[in-house]
Amino acid sequence: MNIKIYLIAIFISCLVTNVSFGAASGSNADNTVNEPKGPKKTSNYNLALKTIKRADKYDKKGKKVKAEKNYKKALKFLLKANKEKPSEADILNYLGYTNRKLGDFENAEIYYLLGLEVEPNHFGINEYLGELYVNTNRINKAKERLKVLENCNCEEFKELSNAIKSGSSKY
Repeated sequence: MNIKIYLIAIFISCLVTNVSFGAASGSNADNTVNEPKGPKKTSNYNLALKTIKRADKYDKKGKKVKAEKNYKKALKFLLKANKEKPSEADILNYLGYTNRKLGDFENAEIYYLLGLEVEPNHFGINEYLGELYVNTNRINKAKERLKVLENCNCEEFKELSNAIKSGSSKY
């Protein structure tokens, strides 16, 4: 793993979420963690997915301001989810996606590459990274991502193939 990229991602995550290193719950004498009382809260990852879906709907309707607001909100949830479960390919994929949708291609690429280090054949990451490469005019790199997907018989292959042919992604 490229340690520089990893450290940059951690640093960004800490800055955006204003890291607190305190414990959220105590422990018993037998070292078991006390679970919070009351209803279970929805995970930050699931909250992010719901927010991304909402943002995508706004984006498709051309409501860019509302879309951006929701992508930023989703990004906060994803950074928290990444702190809770570092090196989860799906979380890294959506960290890349939300950054890309917000126009931060540099950080998007960092998160996608980190995700590929965890799961090199992840369909979503390969498609979205390929779309980022199309959007940044690196067609040969996009074709490399397409090559990874060529035998998956999946929607991601078709989407990236169309993006490469048209010279732009729909996102």
